[in-house]
Amino acid sequence: MQFYEKYLDISPEIVKALEKGLPVVALESTIISHGMPYPENVETAFNVEEIIREQGAIPATIAILNGRLKVGLSKEEIDFLGKTGLNAIKTSRRDLPFIVTKKLTGATTVASTMIIASFAGIRVFATGGIGGVHRGAETTFDISADLQELANTNVAVICAGAKSILDIGLTLEYLETNGVPVVGYKTDELPAFYTRKSGFKVDYKVDHPKEIALALKAKWELGLKGGMVIANPIPEEYSMDYKLITQVIENALIEAEKNNIKGKESTPFLLSKVKELTEGKSLESNIQLVYNNAKLAAEISKELASLNHVKY
Repeated sequence: MQFYEKYLDISPEIVKALEKGLPVVALESTIISHGMPYPENVETAFNVEEIIREQGAIPATIAILNGRLKVGLSKEEIDFLGKTGLNAIKTSRRDLPFIVTKKLTGATTVASTMIIASFAGIRVFATGGIGGVHRGAETTFDISADLQELANTNVAVICAGAKSILDIGLTLEYLETNGVPVVGYKTDELPAFYTRKSGFKVDYKVDHPKEIALALKAKWELGLKGGMVIANPIPEEYSMDYKLITQVIENALIEAEKNNIKGKESTPFLLSKVKELTEGKSLESNIQLVYNNAKLAAEISKELASLNHVKY
């Protein structure tokens, strides 16, 4: 028995799926508690799970409830988390031991979702956008823990690229230094969350989920630890104007600096401000890109499961 197992609760459906080598997709919970208001957050979470099921995979929403690491939330637990909202503690790697021992409720970030998914043996994870190197990090050293997790934990992350509030160039440099491949799904250019373009190239363009599954299998069989960023552009019809969103983000960053908003409080503030400044259009874009990522993650998970049932 691994020591972490005593802290871990995996739903019976997920246990059975993993035992049979069926495709399972991990989902984070910060998007439920901090990403959007109730009841849209819960409706979105339910829809994401349904999309994954429609594609032939099994969703595993991850959170921490009363100090227990939960893999595969029930509808009631998702609703509870949605209503708890900002009172749920945004939980990254550093927070896990305290949330567990104090028996608190925590919403998992990309980093902590990867850790808990890895504990359960889930290798594919769908989210909105990854964290990264924040603008001005050359003086603040504000770098998301997501990047170190990608360097060390064997979970593939399907996302709409890096959030456009970040310094995307430095984020890519950091990932390269840590040996994390950044793959564009049907694109040469890294998407920037709300928009399909960023001005930065990906490491590799792939056109089919099977290509990604083969690369993941090879990476882990070669003993190359860490994950992979699979950047999936937001659907064209929901993509926001690049110049508009860039200007909106610049304005939001100025306001954040004036209000001395830093660290893990900065992302929720900036996303909220972007929503306000785009008159709510960014929320719809956010929801649609998550749906799009869930669909691709299910396809990759199916391809990976069909290759073999090896545990990495």
